[in-house]
Amino acid sequence: MSKPLRKAVLPVAGLGTRFLPATKALAKEMLPVVDKPLIQYAVDEARAAGIEQFCFVTGRGKTAIVEHFDVAYELERTLQDRNKDDLLAALRASALPPGSIATVRQQVPMGLGHAIWCARSFVGDDPFAILLPDDLMMCDTPCTKQLADAYYETGGNVVAVEEVPMERVNRYGVLDIAEDKGRLVSVKGLVEKPPADKAPSNLTIIGRYVVMPEVIGFLSKMEKGAGGEVQLTDAMAKLIPTQPFHGLRYEGRRFDCGDKAGYLEAQIAFALKRPDLADSVREFLPRYR
Repeated sequence: MSKPLRKAVLPVAGLGTRFLPATKALAKEMLPVVDKPLIQYAVDEARAAGIEQFCFVTGRGKTAIVEHFDVAYELERTLQDRNKDDLLAALRASALPPGSIATVRQQVPMGLGHAIWCARSFVGDDPFAILLPDDLMMCDTPCTKQLADAYYETGGNVVAVEEVPMERVNRYGVLDIAEDKGRLVSVKGLVEKPPADKAPSNLTIIGRYVVMPEVIGFLSKMEKGAGGEVQLTDAMAKLIPTQPFHGLRYEGRRFDCGDKAGYLEAQIAFALKRPDLADSVREFLPRYR
């Protein structure tokens, strides 16, 4: 029987240089899509999967992320006095329960694997989810919930995957497939950012993972991989001989909000899903063709 999945690690130490100057004094994870910051979408998604404890791997200038999930007493009182009940409810819904947030610092940018290693004390001996807030998911069933359900079915490690054109595989961790069962794919190997002619497939990992705690032991060796960084993909690959490892073709759509065009597309797509905004957005969009 699989151990309950209750923890999530969210790496949020990046500088967000592609969005300068907006991110000079604002964490990129606090950039809003419509009226919610990226980090809240990720946390809400994790909570829908039963996650109860969150570890933010932060860097300098990221205090606003934690403050966003705190209780804003003065603001709540003002909204209450003005009978802004809808806004008050939305504000309270974003707060996390006391004791559910931990933060650790990644002082030096040494890669995603290093960021996850920084959360080692938080992880302990428990399975944990990893959510990269740059990947904004639009799914009827939240993507992390889909992963959690697969984890309880298969045990072991599960990563969300999607197919990309072969000329783009060098941007991702790529699966070496043992058996393709349709939605679930059993994995015999992983390769981080291979050139197209060396890639074992075009099935790539996106920013959603359920990982067993043994990965921390491999990350602690600080072995550098692609780009001279400590790569999570390399450490996960070492779990495969002894643990189940699957890729899940998730149902939904991913928006790459680490990219300006992807971020702008997300704004439109999420606005169109909102009953209070959809008609207005559809009205003005044709003006910009």
